[in-house]
Order: sequence, then structure tokens, then C-alpha cells
Amino acid sequence: MTVKAMKASEIAKKVINNEPLFILDVRNGDAFADWKIEGGNIQYLNTPYFDLLDGVEELVSELPTDRDILVVCAKEGSSVMVAEMLSEEGVDAAYLEGGMKAWSEHLEPVKVGELQGGGELYQFVRLGKGCLSYMAISDGEAAVIDATRMAHIFLDFAQEKGAAITHVFDTHLHADHISGGRAIAEATGASYYLPPKDAEEVAFEYEALENGLQVTIGKSKIEIEAFYSPGHTIGSTSFIVDHKYLMTGDILFIDSIGRPDLAGLADDWVGDLRESLYTRYKDLANELVVLPAHFMIIEELNEDGSVSKKLGDLFDENHGLNIADEQEFRDMVTKNLPPQPNAYQDIRKMNMGQIAPDEEVQREMEIGPNRCAVR
Repeated sequence: MTVKAMKASEIAKKVINNEPLFILDVRNGDAFADWKIEGGNIQYLNTPYFDLLDGVEELVSELPTDRDILVVCAKEGSSVMVAEMLSEEGVDAAYLEGGMKAWSEHLEPVKVGELQGGGELYQFVRLGKGCLSYMAISDGEAAVIDATRMAHIFLDFAQEKGAAITHVFDTHLHADHISGGRAIAEATGASYYLPPKDAEEVAFEYEALENGLQVTIGKSKIEIEAFYSPGHTIGSTSFIVDHKYLMTGDILFIDSIGRPDLAGLADDWVGDLRESLYTRYKDLANELVVLPAHFMIIEELNEDGSVSKKLGDLFDENHGLNIADEQEFRDMVTKNLPPQPNAYQDIRKMNMGQIAPDEEVQREMEIGPNRCAVR
């Protein structure tokens, strides 16, 4: 019996377009509670696969008849079997091809703006993990910022656009996901930039990403200017692109601010975080469009699937930017923090080049939501 497979890219379109979908998630309850496919028009039912081994007859009455049904598991196998069982009961259900692992790795490219001289800026939205990466393209050249582990996606996209990747940047040493920056640079011969203060223990060569650095992409003179903004890490560096876009890394998000504790130095870095947000960012133009390296909740997506907002609006709306009392701010970002990212210590070591696990281990290291924000 053949049942329909739905690709992660199809689910991404449904999430972005706010289309109705019913998800039967057959993973264990703790895995579902920790991390699931999110969307404004998605309904859920979590029934572990082992509870369905004797049949799905009782489950059928709990399923809707007015929306698509998608069965989801970790790797695909269990969801195929449940979808087949449902089909035998007359229920039309698809399964997620590749399971939640495929969902975690899907990147949805969204054009976020035009740049000087005909250039383009793209945001790569990793809906399954909340990561946001960027590519600026101009006159056959491209720069990549905060790339995820799936380097081939960026390489293929640049090739489709007829652009050679010449510069690759990480705004900081990531702790929640494995960076693809070094792999992209090795594949293209591009320069790979890291903030030196985050790179003291790295086991590879890199270009220093320092305050005031200016890099021009293409003949249209798209300038990417480094802007030192410590706090999430001691080396965290923002970018001002084309005098219009502010790439904030993991310092500032749309609905929250960055956490300072992933290197175990929250009390040391909280002052840097406040100074970056309340002094350095306050001196910037309100019209700059903030493009963060992550989003925390699906509601942060715009109608086109992008994640962005003007800096001035965030100073009006983001609670983390409106805490006048310094001690209250300090308490908020050092106490009652959410759980730290899964395998974050090994992810940091991976991004420093200290360990090199195989592809499957890397997938397992990244499974789960990002947890870079103060909530």
C-alpha cells in the first residue's frame, strides 16, 4: 500500500501561508513537548507510535475531515506505518518524508530586500529550529552570514544566482547549531571571518572580524560594516549592510534579547549585553531593519515568511529593551533562564574545530529548538 509523502519544503509553504494542517505526531510525549512543527493554523494530536501497534480504529474518530492530515515521527519509518494503517481505515493521511530530522534541516530562502546597484539580500529561514542565515548578492559576488550546517544549500543557491561566494561571516561562536561557514569557505575559497574574542581556542585559520571592518561585495559597493556588540558572547559582532539593514546575530531578536550564559559567564557578560543594547544600539538609526540570527516563536514571522522589524519599533515594543532599572535587567538575564540548548558544549567545540563527529552525530547534536533567547 502506497501513502503520500510530504516534503519539508511543502510543510514550510503551509506554515508560511498559514494554511490549515492537522499533525498526528507519533513520537514519545517528551519529544513532542520539547519540539514540534509550529504554525498559526496547525492542530496537533500526540499519540506515541507504541500506543498504536494494536490498531488505529479508536484514533480515527479524533481526526478531522476538513483539513490535510500529516503523520510525523523522528526519522520517517513509524509515520509511514501509521499512515498506512490509517489508509486501511479509510483515512487519507500523508507522512513527513525524512521525519523531524528533515524538518530540522530545511531552509526556506526569502528575499528581504534590494541593495544598492541592483543587489539582493536573502534570508534563509530554518523553520524547524529558528535559525536565520543571510546571503547578500551583487554583481556576481556573494557574502554569507551565519550559515547553518547545511552548506550545500548556500552553495547551490549562489550557483543558481550566478554568484561566487567571496566572504563568509559568523557573527559569533554559535552554541545552539553547527555553523556551515567554514565548510562554505573551504568549498569556495572565500575568506572566513570570526570575532577574535570568540576564537581564542579555534583549531583553524580565520580572518579577524573586528569593529569597523568594511567589506565590499560586487561592483555596486554593497558595504558590510562590522559593529562590535558583545553580550551573548564576548565577541558578538553585528553588521550594518548597505546602510539599511542591521544584522544583530544573537544579541537582539524581534520578541526577546540574547542570553549571556552559554559560555558559563552570564554574570560577567550581562553588563556588556546591556551596553550593547541600551547604548551602542540606541545610537543607531531607528530606520535600520533588524535581521536577527534566530527567531523564538512562529509569531515573529512576517506574512512573507521573513523575520525582520525596524530598530525603532523594537525599542518601542521589545520588553528586553525597556527595562530602566539595571538590577532588574541583570536579574532577568541571569536568573530563571530557559534550558540550555541540546549538546551546546559539543556544538561549541565543533564550531571551534576541536571535534569532528560524523554527519549523523551532528544531526543528533542539533535536534530540538534553539534556546538562544532570554524568555
